Amino acid sequence: MSALPSGDEIKTGRAITQEEWEDLRRSSLYGLPEGLLSAEDLDGISILLGYQRRLLETTAVSRVTVVEKSRRTGATWALGADGVLTAGAKATDGGMDVMYIGYNLEMAREFIDVCGTWAKAFNRAATDVQEYLFEDGKDDDGVDRHIQAFRIRFASGFEIVALTSRPRSLRGRQGYVIVDEAAFHDDLKELLKAALAFLIWGGKVCIISTHDGEDNPFNEVIQDIRAGRKKYALVRFDFDDALRDGLYQRICLRTGETWSPQAEAAWRQDILDDYGDAADEELFCIPAKGSGTFLPGALIRSRMRDGIPVIRWECGGDFVFRPEFERISAANDFLGSEIAPLLAALDKRRRHVFGQDFGRVSDLSVTWPLAIRSDMRLETPFVVELRNVPYEQQKQILFFILHGLPGFSGGAMDAGGNGAYLAEVAQQEFGELMIEAIQFSQGWYRDHTPKFKVAFEDGDLETIPRDDDIFNDLRAFKMLKGIAQIPSDQRTLEMAKKGRKRHGDAAIAALLAHYASERDVPEYGYTSATGEGMTESPLTDQQDMSGRCLW
Repeated sequence: MSALPSGDEIKTGRAITQEEWEDLRRSSLYGLPEGLLSAEDLDGISILLGYQRRLLETTAVSRVTVVEKSRRTGATWALGADGVLTAGAKATDGGMDVMYIGYNLEMAREFIDVCGTWAKAFNRAATDVQEYLFEDGKDDDGVDRHIQAFRIRFASGFEIVALTSRPRSLRGRQGYVIVDEAAFHDDLKELLKAALAFLIWGGKVCIISTHDGEDNPFNEVIQDIRAGRKKYALVRFDFDDALRDGLYQRICLRTGETWSPQAEAAWRQDILDDYGDAADEELFCIPAKGSGTFLPGALIRSRMRDGIPVIRWECGGDFVFRPEFERISAANDFLGSEIAPLLAALDKRRRHVFGQDFGRVSDLSVTWPLAIRSDMRLETPFVVELRNVPYEQQKQILFFILHGLPGFSGGAMDAGGNGAYLAEVAQQEFGELMIEAIQFSQGWYRDHTPKFKVAFEDGDLETIPRDDDIFNDLRAFKMLKGIAQIPSDQRTLEMAKKGRKRHGDAAIAALLAHYASERDVPEYGYTSATGEGMTESPLTDQQDMSGRCLW
């Protein structure tokens, strides 16, 4: 069971010590001299750092771009270049007005200053930056209301306008809208409604911010993107991403200080110490106050159906040391009596996928097939749970199930720790494109658990077994630092057999099965030596690849 990687497998944010960061940055020199790098040595660094370039590459091709970022990484500075290039271009080249929306006047002033610097660098013909009054309707007494704003006019006929946050200030305008520090706007939902109207006539929107709590509308937009509810582009970079791409080296270039791995590691640690408990949210894109249940009990129960079997097999402590023929025979008896009838009853017209969470001693191995209906909804035909079953018999059982799934379209397997062996032999048997070996990480959970929840909410995952152990496994998902995962120390008592504990094993298998259902797996056809298509296996239904009887 690899629901949550250990600190040795994944280290991000404050989990990386000052010494480890120093070693990481020293190794990133890739053969460059071990000596210190001066400002002159850094002078050849690209104007835009890697994450800034990726941001502009995304806005160039996306109608809506959402950016979750660390504080003070220069994202707004990069968007200033984007704004100048957009407003400075002719309409035939994609030029348009650019509107910047910050939540206070100082942000507006700073953005215009940045754009002025870029305009000079790009040698654009721009007028002087000027303050003006932007018409914003009338108040309740019929008096004109104005908003202080700033603008730069370009020879193209377009302009960059920086405003403080008022949704109605966008009414009647058209162009490219940049909403900065979106999480801190007073009425973000209304502001986004006004901004998204720009898309109708070919405009663009960029929404950028650090986090301000899990329940903030900005985080809700991000979760909607990850769940597939909104088809927006999502760009994410935290403090360490920025450092890897050269942020501190750029700071040294600006201040004239000498860069070295030691200096960067010490500077990084000072910043983390300064932020203290707020570092996760301010620097590492983890919204605060995230510690609740991920899948509500009522939601899980709404997808439970009677009559979906959960087949369990547990081996005794000495089973692994029995002779090979005896272990094979016992597994064949289990397959013949418990699994074969379930496979025979599957609808041959449907495609099938599966997910598997691996366990050997303390945790369960759970195999969760899913049938894909013609309307793309997913049904669970059965679930298989194994406890203390030797590796070779797990392989024997898994291969039997997969060979028996009609329209087998692939799967995803836990490949952490000892699970790597079973995932590898499954790839050898069925093809590496058919079986994906998953090395769990916080990033993987962040990207795929929101879609899993949506499948419950929308009914795309239509049926799961009505089983108390599976219910408790699914309830084990918790929001930890803004990411749904199963805590490493959380175990529940297995109801089927008192004293046995579970670690969300079925929940991970279901998550992997849902992930497998969304993968694009290539289909293969082949022809025999006589030119006739092969449609059936040359083996009998009762034989495995070695010809041995399976029951």
